[in-house]
Amino acid sequence: MIEAYYLIALGFGATAALGLAASWIDRKVTARLQYRVGPPLLQPLTDLVKLMGKETTVPSTATRPVFFAAPLTGLSAVMVASAVVWAANANAQSGFVGDWIVLIYLLVMPSLAMIAAGFASGNPVASLGASREMKLVLSYELPFVLALLVPVILSGGSIRLGALVEFQRESGAVAGNLSGLLALLVVILVTQAKLALVPFDIPEAETELAEGPLIEYSGPLLGTFRLMRNMMLFLLPFVAVTLYWGGASLSGWGFLWAFLKVVALVAVTTVIRNTNPRVRIDQAMRFFWGPVTVLAAASVVLALVGA
Repeated sequence: MIEAYYLIALGFGATAALGLAASWIDRKVTARLQYRVGPPLLQPLTDLVKLMGKETTVPSTATRPVFFAAPLTGLSAVMVASAVVWAANANAQSGFVGDWIVLIYLLVMPSLAMIAAGFASGNPVASLGASREMKLVLSYELPFVLALLVPVILSGGSIRLGALVEFQRESGAVAGNLSGLLALLVVILVTQAKLALVPFDIPEAETELAEGPLIEYSGPLLGTFRLMRNMMLFLLPFVAVTLYWGGASLSGWGFLWAFLKVVALVAVTTVIRNTNPRVRIDQAMRFFWGPVTVLAAASVVLALVGA
């Protein structure tokens, strides 16, 4: 019963609602940076409902089982990952040893779902977008994992999310250390790529590939991908708050403070995508395999020496 509560009420319900709110914040900040008013509060929900009511068309060249399974797989992974993070913050004694590793695995699943969707569409443009997504995943996963090692090292080697949250409540936020601050910076840059936001929106570059891997998707299937992306827009900053910024209390003013931290990180990603040009896929790969990986490795070294 408790596991179902975390999965359905928090993993899906709360994350979906807060993800739509994060999407509104992203669009509102973008509008203000461009001297526009921006959408009303319920616009992301309206857009989602509109997509869910449209007809689904499937190209004759598509691999139908994979075409239908890809969005559901991605959404399911986000739900489970969200439930794991919510549970760690709600009760530090919950979870299991190694849920940190499971979280890393689940966070890569949405990107793999996008790759599968692109190749299953049978469209050359979608396949090109999926190929770019694959290269992007291969470039940012190494620095991402290195950055996630920092709180594990500082906590004494625990790979249980609840223990990492408990450690920060006793010893202060991981980002209060130089190693933790550098690791948080790496996670913010990787978040930009995981969400396919400028400057790393190469897989879905609208001026080149239209919707990239999703060009053949419509109706509820496209709506599922959109909902997955909105939930990721909340989940990734929530993971950063959990691992680097003291965790989140789910009661009273503590929850409001945690939500404001998430809003701050969402605003940072929005500012980045509105103040930088899109890069080529080779430039993105050099960036993540070069400076970002060096920065992540430096944070690990500093954590090992206690900085």
